[in-house]
Amino acid sequence: MIDASSIHRRPAEPKALPNDLVSELLLGMRLNGIQYRRIQAAPPFGIGFGNIEGGAQFHFIARGPVHLRSPDNVAHRLETGDAVLLPHGGPHELLSSPSESSRDIATFEAATLCKAVSTVRNASPGECQESGAVMFSGCMEFDLGGMHPLVGLMPEVMRVDTLQDQHPEMLPILQAMEREAQAERAGFASILSRLADVVSACIVRSWVECGCGDASGWVEALRDPRLGHVIAALHRDPGHHWTVAEMAKQMDSSRSVFAERFLTVTGLTPHRYMTELRMRLATQWIGRDKLPIDVVAQRLGYGSQAAFSRAFKRVTGHPPGALRTEPNLERLQA
Repeated sequence: MIDASSIHRRPAEPKALPNDLVSELLLGMRLNGIQYRRIQAAPPFGIGFGNIEGGAQFHFIARGPVHLRSPDNVAHRLETGDAVLLPHGGPHELLSSPSESSRDIATFEAATLCKAVSTVRNASPGECQESGAVMFSGCMEFDLGGMHPLVGLMPEVMRVDTLQDQHPEMLPILQAMEREAQAERAGFASILSRLADVVSACIVRSWVECGCGDASGWVEALRDPRLGHVIAALHRDPGHHWTVAEMAKQMDSSRSVFAERFLTVTGLTPHRYMTELRMRLATQWIGRDKLPIDVVAQRLGYGSQAAFSRAFKRVTGHPPGALRTEPNLERLQA
């Protein structure tokens, strides 16, 4: 069973972000499972997960231990009750021991439990029941709206037991997942999929609340209370015609001091930052949400669709209409 102490092992002290800024960062977060699997495997076993384009992977260990070999080839021992999120996806493996080889999860026979949830066993039910590991895994669509740069700064593996004590409510959720995955009561598949989404979102929120770990660069702007306030305002109203004077007023400084500080910390001028933010949002709204281009242009403060299209192509190298016909362009980062 899960021990409360297993969630509180890290003494890290990154500078926390202001609560109002955290709310702004996570306002546009989307983390939705698109495929889940309850996996029961008797040792020896090795299960490989291929690259997940534009998505994340979640694993919960209902009965362990299980060894995770991450995309960067680092081994992690996961005990019963552990949960991990791989925000970038990437090829990785779940193994009965670090030396095991693996076969791709898609090659295992699977039985449908309910919509988007299946069950996988690598041996007979009797063998799995007596000595096997039990896991619940989910492939997820994951983005942070206009704050997408945060995703690139996240570590390869985000473990629930290496986060600070920000979410005491996670313990009963993890315990509920453990019970549901092992008991297989009526409706357990649907319940597990919902709980997996909640735990994944809590892992992301805790990482952001704790100051985004040891991430530097762009995150430094978020850790600066005055500069972070400006960035929150820009993301709150990306369609406003922001001037440097208005941004400086948000920071309560002169234009020259603000512009120099903004460039030093973010590596971009305020104008360039706003342009790239708008193009990231446009990419998501057109490619993912299928909004009409003229609606997106209006939302982002452009006087005409033609003006928006010129700006979009100048930044991304592609006209916005290409997002309708080339799915790979949905992941463009302007």
